[in-house]
Amino acid sequence: MDVLRISAFSDNGVGGNPAGVLIADTFPSDADMQRIAYEVGYSETAFAVGSGTDWRVRYFSPESEVPFCGHATIALGAALTLREGPRVFSLALNQARITVEGQRRGNGLVASLQSPPTRSARASDALVCEVLALFDYSSSDLDPNIPPALVHGGANHIVLALNSRAALASMRYDQDVGRALMLREGWITILLAYAETPNLFHTRNPFASGGVYEDPATGAASAALAGYLRDLGWPHGGEIEIVQGEDMGMRSCIRAQIPPAPGSSIRVSGEAHLM
Repeated sequence: MDVLRISAFSDNGVGGNPAGVLIADTFPSDADMQRIAYEVGYSETAFAVGSGTDWRVRYFSPESEVPFCGHATIALGAALTLREGPRVFSLALNQARITVEGQRRGNGLVASLQSPPTRSARASDALVCEVLALFDYSSSDLDPNIPPALVHGGANHIVLALNSRAALASMRYDQDVGRALMLREGWITILLAYAETPNLFHTRNPFASGGVYEDPATGAASAALAGYLRDLGWPHGGEIEIVQGEDMGMRSCIRAQIPPAPGSSIRVSGEAHLM
């Protein structure tokens, strides 16, 4: 079985977040999927098996299975488009049903996923203090207009919005300590964000829970952030652009379209290309 390697959310064919994609007649064993994800070495590998008119999909990081991965879904959408042609594909995940649409654009590919439903809740002061300490931030580094929150758009995250691009660029943490915290709380990533404008965000996503120091593009967390901004009443105007991975030298561009209905699916789009 051949694993495709596809970069998702690239910027004009450069950068993005690589994902493995394996389309098969039947799933390998859980142990084999975990081994394959570890050997591929990317933050996630998507495994897909056709089931009637749907595709049954599972996602594995190098260290664990995750319920939903945005960039690997974009990569899967590109792979299915190359195999089946441009269309909307129905995906059955472990805990949700979503779609991904693939299109050809010039010599490249673009894919758009519809996230699972979103939700958000206030993060406790004690938990926020623990996360701030992990990154050696203080409360003075936070943006008061976007309070820390627990967010979900197919997977669980915590969002900390910072008040300067410099604070975001300075992000450092102990991966072992971060992993223990994230596993304890059930977070897939910690989302650090800076709002340059109401519609342009810069983000970083430590992914210690999956054995990865940082993700260069995180579609699931972007959907969760967009849903939180909607809950917050943020003046998003219906969509936001997210730039991620710049501080890793892997610039990624993510577009999130935000319908008005509370909790409804977020449409997350980006480029994809074979590596």
